[in-house]
Amino acid sequence: MAAAVTFDKLALAEVVATGDRTTRRNLIVALRRMADSLEDTVGTIHKYGHIDLEKAMIKIGLDLGIFNVLAKANGVKTVEDIAKDTGADPELLKRILRYYNTINVAREVGPHQYEATNITHNLTEEVCIAALNHYYGFVAKQYQATPDFLKENDYQNPTDEKNTAFQKGWNTRKHPFDLMLTLPGAMDDFHTYMALRRQTDLSWLTVYPVREETAGLTDPERPLYVNIGGGIGHQCAQFREKYPDIPGRVILQDLPDTVARALPTPGVENMAYDFFQAQPVRGAKFYFMRGVPHNHPPQRAQLIFERVREAMAPDSVLLVDEAVLPATDVGFIAASIDLTMMGAFAAMERTEAEWRALAEGAGLELVRTYTYNALENETVMEMRLPREDSMASAH
Repeated sequence: MAAAVTFDKLALAEVVATGDRTTRRNLIVALRRMADSLEDTVGTIHKYGHIDLEKAMIKIGLDLGIFNVLAKANGVKTVEDIAKDTGADPELLKRILRYYNTINVAREVGPHQYEATNITHNLTEEVCIAALNHYYGFVAKQYQATPDFLKENDYQNPTDEKNTAFQKGWNTRKHPFDLMLTLPGAMDDFHTYMALRRQTDLSWLTVYPVREETAGLTDPERPLYVNIGGGIGHQCAQFREKYPDIPGRVILQDLPDTVARALPTPGVENMAYDFFQAQPVRGAKFYFMRGVPHNHPPQRAQLIFERVREAMAPDSVLLVDEAVLPATDVGFIAASIDLTMMGAFAAMERTEAEWRALAEGAGLELVRTYTYNALENETVMEMRLPREDSMASAH
């Protein structure tokens, strides 16, 4: 039996070392399902009963810098060593670290001795720190409020962004983004997470035929690329860096408080704009939005599309960069984000059929999809004016 266990560990180690992200993710899902099939009732009670404790202890580790201390050690650190580095009470750290050992956030190698794990290193990355600060400090209250909210609303699918679990959890009538502006550090954590959460080599720019679509464009004054709700401008910077020679204006649009923090990218214009209002930039080649419609309920997402449609020229393209869910077997991350959007905005993630229906409701046609990150369902959708409308606009 011991030999078989050793063989399995070696086989798993080989997969980890040689497998791509999809292979590793599928293996994790399979192993978790196998573990769940072995779990008894006591295990289930404590797994879910202590789930909030796990998040709290991770937040404490981030605040104290415990994960950075372990990751930089390149070896074993004692509890006393970590206490000196963090300023925390050794007795308290002893209790925290033995808990970390149970959730594989740190590895116990001897009495009061610990070393980093893969998860420890993950928790030192800027994107992870910003994301978990955002989830723990801003999102968590809506999760706690969701059971009572749905019960009070007779378990109807939420569609009113002014009446959500987020507002119940925070006891506010404010929209999440409006409340975020009032909380120190909340907006910075959000924008850092949004900017860094997608790998730069996994981008719509790797799959969409920009060159083919812009062949023949010569007017440097025509808007080339308008990034609607583009945050502080990372997408604009990437577009301009990849295509510095294509003539035309590159424009970042977002709310005033966000645009005020925009990157100072040469060749990018920053414009304060509310995407529920009439689009001031008319006739752009590309209107682009990433992660915008999924923050809004269907009727509001349709209005966003309508505002773009009203401004489009016959050859304009609306590029919508979003998750496009499969019809079956949706993954853990996508299903979790869907319910998070529900709780925050009465919004949702969508399948291709649902995106197509939303586009048609706004008077647009979903022409084609380009998936650039199949593991996370990340896809850029090409939407255009219907052919008859495009032909009529040309005359």
